[in-house]
Amino acid sequence: MSVTRFHGPVTSSRKCCRFGGFTPALLALVAACSLLVSPAQAHEEHGTTFKAPGATIYYEVFGSGTATPLFVANGGPGFDHMYLHVSDAWDTLGRNRKIVMWDQRGTGRSGTLKPGQSCTLADQINDLDALRAHLGYDKIDLLGHSWGGFLAMAYAARHPGHIERLIILDSAAPRWKDTLFLFRDVFPEVTAKEDNYGFVADLNEKDSAEARDAATQLYESMLFYSPEHRDEFLAKMKDDREYYEINRDLNRDIARFDLNPEIRKFRFPVLVGCGRYDMNVAPVIAYRIHLAIPGSQFVVFERSGHMPFFEQPGKFVSVVNAFLSGAAISP
Repeated sequence: MSVTRFHGPVTSSRKCCRFGGFTPALLALVAACSLLVSPAQAHEEHGTTFKAPGATIYYEVFGSGTATPLFVANGGPGFDHMYLHVSDAWDTLGRNRKIVMWDQRGTGRSGTLKPGQSCTLADQINDLDALRAHLGYDKIDLLGHSWGGFLAMAYAARHPGHIERLIILDSAAPRWKDTLFLFRDVFPEVTAKEDNYGFVADLNEKDSAEARDAATQLYESMLFYSPEHRDEFLAKMKDDREYYEINRDLNRDIARFDLNPEIRKFRFPVLVGCGRYDMNVAPVIAYRIHLAIPGSQFVVFERSGHMPFFEQPGKFVSVVNAFLSGAAISP
């Protein structure tokens, strides 16, 4: 998205969490975009950087308590974590545990990629594991939103021994190309305008950047259940930025992987959730992920689009706290 857009082959005009390529449908999944200004007045950013193998990574740790720390993987690919702070749900969750967020390599305060520096799924997994080790945690709870859900599943498959509990929220499909987008079916007039901007953006002329920004605004307008939340988010995210080279590189690499065989092996507690009106990733994707993971729990946020933590923060906090404490979640 800009707030986490997943997009399959998408057009470069889309900004948030996108799936590979640059087509309007694919750009949509990245619904969790990045913010270059502080979006939530209640949250104060106090992050720092560390040297991971092959990259400098910016991260922040906030909250208190002795419960297992919750790492939150934001959407994209190609956005930093700041869009998450449009909601104060994370600060509320931080009353019981440490919350860890980071800017994925090549984005935000982690800095742009240097010549020859790679950005693959393996790099993203290794950066997360390096951050875990840097902070001295053996076991972590991990929540992935949108593209971050795919990253979280991949990390859990690679390092199951470090996962205590896993939350997969409005995630891309375990096989990237299987992700379903509903924008064209529900918002045909908006996607038509978006396509027009996408054509100009892909020409790479002097007005292309402006066209990309306009297309991003259209994309973000389709992510919400509530018009009021839509308007609030668009106002707070007006200065977001997408790192197109990161989106491009990861989309190319991620297309090689099918995580379906891996998620069937998960034996730690898993919660899969989605907004009932998520147009960026059709809710059926979350349900299929739930069916594939033995013993997983499933929850639908009935008055949410792609970002339940923003549209239904009270229920989101209640559900996440209950799951992380070992309670059963009502469907």
